[in-house]
Amino acid sequence: MTDIYLGLDVGKNNHHATALTTSGKKIWDKPLPQSEPKIRELLTNLSTQGTVLLVVDQPKTIGALPIAIAQNIGIQVAYLPGLTMRRVADLHPGEAKTDARDAFIIAETARTMPHTLHSITVADETTAELSMLCGFDDDLAANATAVSNRLRGFLTQIHPHLERVLGPRMTHPAVLALLKKYPSPADLKAAGKTKVRNVLKKKAPRLAIKLTNEIFQTLEEQTVAVAGTRPVSFSLQQESSGSSPWRSISTGRNSAQRHTAPLLEDSTDKIK
Repeated sequence: MTDIYLGLDVGKNNHHATALTTSGKKIWDKPLPQSEPKIRELLTNLSTQGTVLLVVDQPKTIGALPIAIAQNIGIQVAYLPGLTMRRVADLHPGEAKTDARDAFIIAETARTMPHTLHSITVADETTAELSMLCGFDDDLAANATAVSNRLRGFLTQIHPHLERVLGPRMTHPAVLALLKKYPSPADLKAAGKTKVRNVLKKKAPRLAIKLTNEIFQTLEEQTVAVAGTRPVSFSLQQESSGSSPWRSISTGRNSAQRHTAPLLEDSTDKIK
């Protein structure tokens, strides 16, 4: 018998978790990082309060890590098919789609309409493979964050204003391509708006005009060249290039996700 229904609206970097008791009382409702220690901690803590059923809205790729951890702990896992999710969502008040609302709907549906769920049964060998792949992805994600922070740090040294514009988008392919071609503020100014916009347009057609305007507005806010700009710009260019660690990390994460998906392809059965 299930005591706690944990609905998980899965995301690439963060999930949202909502836990309900059999009476419908909400005992957990918070974002949950895509991190094994954090996910394991939540599942373990909830397990001390009773038998837990974890329900996800996506059993493959980005939902693989929570599933693998739950299987490892011995928690039953199920998923709510997308069509069912949409139909049930129409019955709940509020039109705004939020992660918190979706997680609640998943948990509430599991509690009140268990017949709509599909259980996920994963063999021990598959669980081990998933755990290894997700652990590999965790390591790559940490490396990606480190590289992104390093790129932002370089840019902060030579042009803080420009970092505030490009920093939040530092890992976007368009920004990486731009820094590879024009790694310094002086290079960007010399290239001019048209060339900068054309570089951005190849990877981000909708963002190109807006980002170009922001870049050149920002470039006007700093009139001095900081000492060390040349070597820092060289480092930016190398980190942004196709042979950079960032590119390898991105490729590695995509590869890990491609290997993870087939492991869950045939592992679903209808809950009795």
